[in-house]
Amino acid sequence: MMMNEAIKKKIEESGLVAVLVVDDAADAVPLAKALLRGGVDTIELTLRTPAAFDALSKIRALAPEITAGIGTILTPAHIKEAKDRGAAFGVAPGYNPTVLDAAKNFALPYAPGISTASEIEAAFERDCRTLKFFPAESLGGLSYLKTVNAPYAHLGIRYIPLGGISIVNLKDYLENEAVLAVGGSWLASRDLISEKNWDRISRNCEEAMSIVRQVRGK
Repeated sequence: MMMNEAIKKKIEESGLVAVLVVDDAADAVPLAKALLRGGVDTIELTLRTPAAFDALSKIRALAPEITAGIGTILTPAHIKEAKDRGAAFGVAPGYNPTVLDAAKNFALPYAPGISTASEIEAAFERDCRTLKFFPAESLGGLSYLKTVNAPYAHLGIRYIPLGGISIVNLKDYLENEAVLAVGGSWLASRDLISEKNWDRISRNCEEAMSIVRQVRGK
């Protein structure tokens, strides 16, 4: 199973995964503290900037309460560095068998991205039971997820939807039993991080976590 049970349980308990684009690794620790103040303790640092791995190292060292994963994993080299830097898990926007093999070889808990029934089946065949559903809203949102997952619901596959989700539709996603947790870039947008608007980030997290508690009884 590519996403081990301990990490899967942690992500499910969190309910939210803050998806982060960090341009300056110096922002990593104050950002982590702002997320924690708002009640969010699970993050995906995306490899969309060169600062991501250094940000991970800083958070691992100075904000160990955070469960920090790496996202936008596209190559086996990304898997190796994520493992070497101590990432708790990795996720990808798509399904790439070569990257999946690397995650298995390096024993990194990993969730590939899917958008079609064929990709769900390919991932399931490779023992993946936790999948990233991306880009969620562009594909048709929760309605599409329910439809595409219907033939596989009995298999216990769980999804982390990401893409176009906000405070407006968060509750609907969380109420679906196939959703393990929701990925959210709106919690700490790239602009808010660059502006060092830590108070606003904390407030966004508090607002979102109140919905998680309402739905899941946290």
